[in-house]
Amino acid sequence: MAKVGYIYKANHYDTYEADKEWMLNFGCVQVIEEETDHEVMRPQWKQLMSALDRGDELVVSKFSNAVRGVRELSVCIEMCRIKVVRLISIQDRIDSHNELFKETTAANVLEMVGALPEEIAALRKSSSHVMVFQKNIKVATKSPKAMSKSERNKNIVDMYNAGYSIDDIANVSGFSSKSSIFRILKDYHVDLNRGRTKGPRRKKNGGETE
Repeated sequence: MAKVGYIYKANHYDTYEADKEWMLNFGCVQVIEEETDHEVMRPQWKQLMSALDRGDELVVSKFSNAVRGVRELSVCIEMCRIKVVRLISIQDRIDSHNELFKETTAANVLEMVGALPEEIAALRKSSSHVMVFQKNIKVATKSPKAMSKSERNKNIVDMYNAGYSIDDIANVSGFSSKSSIFRILKDYHVDLNRGRTKGPRRKKNGGETE
């Protein structure tokens, strides 16, 4: 049996130091820290989920910091139930063993679940905005007009594969038309896997885009 903590190091994460100290004081043998560059894939989180064993204790700073949606939260809770893993969220004040945070009510838990999508969306938007400047500082010093066509296209492909939004790509590349971005991605045989926006918008019979 082992206690382990997990923190996604989101930008503007005001309680990072306090949460990490709480985990260490609680007895966590390791605090796994996920970097912002890995926000999309969360490799550390996936490895942690696979490594958990019966009787372990998992401590997260906040559920909206650890998972990327209600579905992932459900998978996490089910896995902890099957493996008999104690699950603790510091900021949500939730303990699956009901030993800590005894003042937390069922209404508090439901409120956390209801607010989860909005909190995750805000976290991802903040991270994406900062990453544009962190990962593309060289591009920022070079205007889109000064870039060669191949440089611009490669940058678009790299940003899409890294998980940037189409709006972020448009801002950096200088394109005003999203269909132009999708055309370039298609030319480079990029797998367009963004839910409803799997490619350029099609035109209706009347000429309007869908």
